Amino acid sequence: MADITYSIDSKIFDLFPDFIRGVLVARDVVNQPSPEELIVILREEEEEMRRRVAGQEIAVHPRVNSWREAFRKMGVKPSEYRSSIEAMARRVANGHQLPAINALVDIGNIISLRYLIPTGGHALDHVREPICLRPATGNEVFVRFGTDQPENPDPGEIIFTEGDAVLTRRWVWRQSNHTLTELETRFIEFNLDGLPPVSVMEINQAGEDLAGLVQRFCGGSASFYMLSRFNQMIKF
Repeated sequence: MADITYSIDSKIFDLFPDFIRGVLVARDVVNQPSPEELIVILREEEEEMRRRVAGQEIAVHPRVNSWREAFRKMGVKPSEYRSSIEAMARRVANGHQLPAINALVDIGNIISLRYLIPTGGHALDHVREPICLRPATGNEVFVRFGTDQPENPDPGEIIFTEGDAVLTRRWVWRQSNHTLTELETRFIEFNLDGLPPVSVMEINQAGEDLAGLVQRFCGGSASFYMLSRFNQMIKF
C-alpha cells in the first residue's frame, strides 16, 4: 500500500496557533468485541472522570471550555454543536455508562475520559487519497453515521477529509460512516486533539497510553506522530 499523506492546513494554525494533534497509526490490528477486562477499565475511567468533575459545570471545565471558545471563534454555537469531548463528559457526569462497542472504539473512549480530550479513531483500510484537517469549500460530502443521506459542510467550517469525502464535521463534532471502526478494521489512526491548557507532554502521554492499550488488546504495530504549526504534514 502506498504511503498516506496527512496534513493540517496552515489556516487552522493561523486561527489556533497552539493547537496540537497527536496521531497514532496502528497496523495489522485484530479488533474484537471488548473483553470484560477492557470494559472494566472503561467503567473505572468513567468513575474517575465523575470524581474529577464533581461539583463543576462541564461547560466551564478548562478542557471543555477551550473547545467551546474555539467553536465560537469558528462561528459555531457550542450549545447547539457540542464537541465530542463535551458530549461524552456530560453523558458520563450525568451517571450514564458509555456503550461497549468494540475494542478499538472503547480504547479511544478510555483515552478521551482519562485526559478529557477529543480522541477520534478512523479506519484506514479503504482510504487511498490524502487526508487533511482544513477549512471546507462547501462542496465536500458528508454522510453521518446511521444514515445514507449526503450533506455538505458550511463553507469555512473546519473538516477532516479524505479528498472531498468528509470524515469529521466541525473539527471534533461528528464522524461519518466513511471511516467507521468495525470488527473487520485492520488499519486505523487515532487523532488526539489538544488546545490550551492541554500540553504537548500530555498529548504524548495520551499517545503512549493509547498505543499500550491498542497493542495489549488488539496487537499490531503502532507509530505516533505529532502535528503542530511546526510540523504540518506527515506520511505513513
